[in-house]
Amino acid sequence: MEELELPETVATLGDQILQVLELALTPGWRQYQLAIIFGLFAVAFVLRILTRPGWDLWARSRSGWPKWRLRVLVQILRRITLIYFVIMCWGTYVLMQQLTWPSRSYLIGVAATLGVAWLIIGFLARLVHNRTLRRLVTWSLWIYATLVALNLVDNVAQFLDDIALNIGSMHLSLLAVLKACVLGAILLTMARLGTQAATGGLRRNEDISPSMQVLMGKAVQVVLYGLALVFSIRAIGFDLTGLAVLSGAIGVGIGFGLQKVVSNLVSGIIILMDRSIKPGDVISLGETFGWINALGARYVSVVTRDGREYLIPNEDFITSQVVNWSHSDRFVRLDLNFGTGYSDDPHEVRRVAIEATKTVGRVLSDGNRAPVCHIVGFGDSSVDYVLRFWISDPTGGLTNIRGNVYLALWDAFKGAGISIPFPQREVRVLNEALPVSMQDMGVSQGQETV
Repeated sequence: MEELELPETVATLGDQILQVLELALTPGWRQYQLAIIFGLFAVAFVLRILTRPGWDLWARSRSGWPKWRLRVLVQILRRITLIYFVIMCWGTYVLMQQLTWPSRSYLIGVAATLGVAWLIIGFLARLVHNRTLRRLVTWSLWIYATLVALNLVDNVAQFLDDIALNIGSMHLSLLAVLKACVLGAILLTMARLGTQAATGGLRRNEDISPSMQVLMGKAVQVVLYGLALVFSIRAIGFDLTGLAVLSGAIGVGIGFGLQKVVSNLVSGIIILMDRSIKPGDVISLGETFGWINALGARYVSVVTRDGREYLIPNEDFITSQVVNWSHSDRFVRLDLNFGTGYSDDPHEVRRVAIEATKTVGRVLSDGNRAPVCHIVGFGDSSVDYVLRFWISDPTGGLTNIRGNVYLALWDAFKGAGISIPFPQREVRVLNEALPVSMQDMGVSQGQETV
């Protein structure tokens, strides 16, 4: 049975707040310390107004500094008022400790400690790039630092622990939830940093294939984030063994309801394990031709020559025919068909075609991958040839290299006097002198004849 406990320390905490207010309003050294603190802050604000133009001018003269130093300088200038306040506060605290009773400078010391804590938290929070998350972390740390400085951590913790929800034998308090959230945030951050470090190390290891790098990186990510989630749930107080049956039922439901998603996930694992494709490969899938930019858990990113990026589901690479132009190596052979006139010497045509192809920049011209030209047939109006050549950079495009080779053939054939014929047909009309009567053709008056 669920039972919501009302906090018993609410009255106690309220009494403490009233006592603090009463002490603050009672004449004595506490009021003097508060007045000194407010006066120091006012002086710091005035100093900021007077010195900010000089600081800005000096900062502009440091344009040759590295970017990280300039960023730190900007953050310091934004907090120049608090810096002035902390310096004067600590100076006043040390001076009063020497001249009077320590209790007469206690609040000033607390203010100086809080100022230092707020400065450190403000600088450390810049490490969080997300603006909303940065504000949440900053305010949370400021509140905690304030409670530590005022020695109110135990009282606030007891107050939060009394706000609880009892579910059977489980005592779920607001303090436990906050601890779990803080622990989860720390663990998730560590998991993210660990994943980035592991992924970077795997990418720098040239002994591991690109597909295995992605697979191992995904495995590390799943393990680290899974552990972070499990520890966060355990921190709240949930018994994970009691969720075994429920998680099994949920898993079956997800399996039936998200068949395509699960299929793509499994297909992605298979692709990474069998290394059939990897980042950088040039592939053809249907009408899509491009190179693989990234392998994801659900899809493969393929970038085409026109700058488009296609997100193709992993399942298509398992169930469809895929042409991998660079699976075992990056050498690709291209074929061009052309024809010349029957009056041209075939031996000369082959020689000119091969020499012209070798002049194109991306065409390989050495070894067993040199261009070759063969006769493939005698057509109706031309002798048909096939020109075969190799390239080693399919990511540079195939259509453009074919066009360059065609242009080289055109120029070479014109220079060598080799003709490129085109089909010609003669149409003869038989019995053209035979008279034809319009009545015999069944054409009535007013109809148009062709």
